[in-house]
Formats: sequence, structure tokens, C-alpha cells
Amino acid sequence: MKLCILDNDFLDPAVAPTYGGYGAMFERLLRQAGAEGTFDIFNTVKGEYPASFAPYDAVLLTGSKADAFSQEPWVLKLKEKVQELLKTKKKLIGVCFGHQLIALCLGAKVGRAPQGWGAGRMRYQWLAPELAPGREDVALLASHQDQVFELPGGTRLLASSDFCPVAAFGIDGQVFCVQPHPEFVEDYSAFLLNKRRAMFGEEKYQAFTQSLAKGHDGLAVARMMVAFINA
Repeated sequence: MKLCILDNDFLDPAVAPTYGGYGAMFERLLRQAGAEGTFDIFNTVKGEYPASFAPYDAVLLTGSKADAFSQEPWVLKLKEKVQELLKTKKKLIGVCFGHQLIALCLGAKVGRAPQGWGAGRMRYQWLAPELAPGREDVALLASHQDQVFELPGGTRLLASSDFCPVAAFGIDGQVFCVQPHPEFVEDYSAFLLNKRRAMFGEEKYQAFTQSLAKGHDGLAVARMMVAFINA
């Protein structure tokens, strides 16, 4: 496997020494899920890209504190790159911001969710049993205030919830996108929740934080990603 990871953010300096970055978090998770081979990480905020995407089996887009619909120059450049990758049918994995950006490039509407922030551990109905035999739902750690409002044309809904109807979507053999974060670990989610404690209010903060103790299915979703890349 040769994977290109487009890391679309910088971590808070308080936790960067522990986790490295979203690209590093994904490499750890995917290797834990059985991935072998080369992982090349590029930071798009700094304008880093490979000279060519041709050598890669897939390209993974991480989350970001930025909006996928932002007019920031680096986001617009990334959007152009994703549109090119879609045209060439390069395998794409998108998570959170990456999920939203790919949806935008496929013509779907993305924006601030009227229901507010999704945070902590959230459950989703899993609608693609052939990707995970016997699984009817997944629980993942979320952190987002934007959502994909409609299923992009030509794609299939993979996961859904009342709070986040388009929680995951795909195109067979080409696209695998999820809104929540399989790469998150509980301690990192707890750090993000604490940063936004005042904004959430104490009742929501406590509920989000307590949900982390129930565990999540990040490794199971990572195994689906590895299978998608290797197929």
C-alpha cells in the first residue's frame, strides 16, 4: 500500500507533542488495522502536495478546524486538487472536513448544521453490511458543527443518524467518506471538549464527556478503509 495523506490542520500546541497531527493519528490507526506499506503526509495548510498523485493507491483527506466551504486560498487550492482526483478516479477517503469537501466537489450542499455541534461519542446506523458483515451500527467520536446536507449525486449512503443524516457515503471502488473521526482516541476528544466547555454549556459538556467511556468503533472503520484501499 502507498497512501497519500493530506493533513488539513495543525494540532493545538498543548497536544501536538503527544499526537503529532491528524496525519500521524491516521497512520497509527491504519497500521493498527493491518495496513502495510508507505504513508506520505503533506500539510495542505502549508501548501504541501506530492509532485504527482499517480504513485499512490489512495489519497486520504483529514479533518480540519476550517470550513470546507471556506474561501481561504489553501482550501480553494485543495478543492481544485480533489476535483482533479475525482476526474481521474483516484481512490479517495475523506473524514469530517475531508468528507465535506469531497461532497462539495460532487455537487452536494454543505454548511452549518442547524442542530448545532456534534461531539463526543455518537451512534450511526450502518447501511453497507457487505463492508462489515453482521454490523448494523457504528459508534464513533465526533467533533463538527458543519454537515453535508444531501447525499451527493452518484454516491451511496453508508451511515446515517437522526442528528447527521449523511454520516458516511461512498462510490464503490472510488470514494469512502465519513463525518465522524475513526482516528480520534478518547483522551484527544476529551481535550477538544474541554476547550469548548463554556461554549457547550455544562449540561452538554458533561453528557459529551461521559459518552467517551462507552468506547467506539474507530478500529472497525479503519479496517474498512484498509480493505477499500487494497481492493
